Amino acid sequence: MEVSYLHRDNPDYPISLNKSLGAESPVKIAIRGNPDILKNRSLAFFCSVKCPGRLILKTYDLIQALLLMNVTIISGFHSPVEQECLRILLRGKNPIIICLARSIEKMRIKKPLTAGQILLISPFIDKPQRPDIKTTLYRNRFVAGLADQVFVAYAEPNGKTESLCREIVSWQKPLYTLESHINMNIISIGANPVIHDNMFDKIR
Repeated sequence: MEVSYLHRDNPDYPISLNKSLGAESPVKIAIRGNPDILKNRSLAFFCSVKCPGRLILKTYDLIQALLLMNVTIISGFHSPVEQECLRILLRGKNPIIICLARSIEKMRIKKPLTAGQILLISPFIDKPQRPDIKTTLYRNRFVAGLADQVFVAYAEPNGKTESLCREIVSWQKPLYTLESHINMNIISIGANPVIHDNMFDKIR
């Protein structure tokens, strides 16, 4: 599938990016897949690379519950928990936005993008060909800025994901996490705790 582009002055360019990132929003974004997915209400998903075991199963249960909701999930799907959640999501019909920390122009896609369910997106044009720390950090801010709401399964204390959570709260964007004392570091700064039984009421 060919790559297409959305310029900042295009009326289809996501307003949420300008609201969150301001002058740091990309001038142009590259997309491959169904562009109509960008018009859906979306939930960003993050989890630190090292996630406590007791939260992993809760996260998988919550993602399974999301399969029953008409919500678009956006993530870089980079950490091990994020990758496993992508496999779960692909069993359902939820629209999925996969955001890469690299350019997608020369990216080879082994399988067709499933029946319009998946959109690949990148704020990087032509380069870099490989992600690095700088592009990954910006990609995560881009994902959070693009989404209407954000869910963080776990943010390692004093880590990069916790820092992102602080920025999300400063945007006054809805931020959710699993209800657990382990997540008190981000609950204390404004993340809303959810459990499987009440997530339908909170995440819409």
